[in-house]
This record gives sequence, C-alpha cells and structure tokens, in this order.
Amino acid sequence: MKSRSQDQSLTDSRELDRSYDPLTGNPPSKPSKRTIKQRFLKLLPCCRSGSNPSVTQRSVADDSELSTVCYRPEGIDRLVQQTNFSKKELQVLYRGFKNECPSGAVNEETFKNIYSQFFPQGDSSMYAHFLFEAFDTQNNGAVNFEDFVISLSIILRGSVTDKLNWAFNLYDLNKDGCITREEMTDIMHSIYDMMGKYTYPSMKDSAPKDHVDSFFQKMDRNNDGVVTIEEFLETCQKDDNIMQSMHMFDNVI
Repeated sequence: MKSRSQDQSLTDSRELDRSYDPLTGNPPSKPSKRTIKQRFLKLLPCCRSGSNPSVTQRSVADDSELSTVCYRPEGIDRLVQQTNFSKKELQVLYRGFKNECPSGAVNEETFKNIYSQFFPQGDSSMYAHFLFEAFDTQNNGAVNFEDFVISLSIILRGSVTDKLNWAFNLYDLNKDGCITREEMTDIMHSIYDMMGKYTYPSMKDSAPKDHVDSFFQKMDRNNDGVVTIEEFLETCQKDDNIMQSMHMFDNVI
C-alpha cells in the first residue's frame, strides 16, 4: 500500500465518517471501494503502518519478500485447504501476525486497541467487542492465527453466502440462531458510538432506532419479532445494494 500525505489522510478520515454498513443501512452515504479497502488493510496486523512496511508496500507474490518468511506455522497445508489463501499468502500473513502478536494470539484488549485507531472521533470499544467475538470462533477469549485467517478468508474471498452467514453470526450476539430487536439495537448503538457525535452529515439521536426499525421491516418476513438466517439470506440476496457490498473486498490481498 502506498503512503499518503497528511492532507490525503484527513480527506480519507472525513470520508470514513460517512461510511456505512449496507446490511443495516447505516448511515446514508457510502465511501469509495478504495477507501474501505485501505481501512480494512490497516486493520490487518501484517499491513498496519509501523509494523512491517516492507510487507505493506509489496505484493504477497513478491519473491524477495517471501524468501524472508522462514517460519511455516504447523498445519499450513490444512489452512490452505480451509481458506482461499495460497501457502505463500499464509506465510506472509503469519509473519505479520507474529510480529504484532509474539504470543501467537490476540486478546480482546489488544484487538480493541488496534480497532480504536481507525475511529478516534468515537468510542469503538463495543463494536470491537462484537467483532472480536465473531473472530473468536473457539470462544476462549483469544484470536489465534487460525481463527484470524479463516474469518479473513470468508470476509475477503468467501462466497456471497459465506459472507452473509458470517455477517449474521456477527449480529446474532448470543449465537442462538436468530437476531432479536435488542441485539440489533445494541449493534446499531455500538456503530453510532464508534462513528462519534461529530460526523457529517450529523445524525439524529433517533437514528439507531430508525435503522433497527428499517432492518426489521425489511428482514422480518413473518413479523414474529426475530430474524432467522433463512430470512436474512433471502432478503439480502434480493437486495442489489447488499449484493454489491458483498464484493467490496474482492481481491484486496
């Protein structure tokens, strides 16, 4: 990734203030594909500025970089089968992961600290908590390399159905197979807290509730007060905007 000037960083920051989650419709303006990719890449341990610039500036296919990746995590062949990453890509991702997390795992506090760097204008701790739980597939309070790349593979290169299932799991906070109005309210409040009070255009205090109402009006097909995975998939797959957003991260890495 190329370095940017301070002016460009300020421009990107303002644009990020207007970013939204297409599955919830929040908020109305959509950032460019390039901006979202840049933000997501920065979240990755191997691509954050200051961690290992040589990895961020070159493609994972760069042989000179790959030649320095000497350590192969145990079971890398299995991870090749479980993900949509090549062995070379996994090697580079692993090197970056270990540089940031020498212990081999990320705890929730570290994850929140990383995520907060990209939303300094607000409080991202609650949304980062929900995101961490989605990555922590073993529910043991830590995200190891395997957890990280399996989820990353789905987000970046999974099928549309895989991506939607992953998003549903994020919103299904208690993992009982359905999204309640209370769960979506918690998610929406965490998103608005993360974005801060000084976004442009400014948001009404009723915005989180309005988006929850819109979500359930669209998704709750049988009006029983909860959204099942079947309702979620069916509605999303018929929505052109959501379908387009599912390809947002294609070929990021």
